[in-house]
Amino acid sequence: MTFEEIIIGLVRILGSLPVLKWALFGAILAILVDFSDLFMMNLLSFGGIRNYQAFDKWVDLIYMATFLIASIRWTGPSRLISIVLFVYRIIGVVLFELIGWRGLLLFFPNVFETWFIFVAAARYFKPNYTLTWHRSFMWLIPIIALKELQEYVLHWWKFLDKFRAVDVVVDWWQFIVKLFT
Repeated sequence: MTFEEIIIGLVRILGSLPVLKWALFGAILAILVDFSDLFMMNLLSFGGIRNYQAFDKWVDLIYMATFLIASIRWTGPSRLISIVLFVYRIIGVVLFELIGWRGLLLFFPNVFETWFIFVAAARYFKPNYTLTWHRSFMWLIPIIALKELQEYVLHWWKFLDKFRAVDVVVDWWQFIVKLFT
């Protein structure tokens, strides 16, 4: 591993731990920290990341494991669906590693992450709302649709591959400043 991979990996691990105490806000933090590696890659020069897609998928497993630990504390359909979605994503990551084709991730979207955030938000904002099997499946339909769209943009269309995160922020900042000057 390069020193840069170690630094980014440690940041990602530390960013995933709060979910064990605060499901919703910890999950939001973990996802923000997940995105931060795009900036760290642009700002650090300690050997780079040799294979970003593979590195990202393996480091994602750390925060997903904390999400899984938190979701195992739940009961009913929320818990079982979380476990099934986690296992499904793991299968996708392993196949991606074996085959190396990013398009495969379109067939194994990370619905687990979105489901976890949805359930954590429901439990936080609507603690008396019961996620029955029927309700769970009805909520899964839009969750899967949104996640498939995201996976398409990221791994099939590869839209974001054209940009550096730091450059995007600078460009947006310059655009906003011009609006007000």
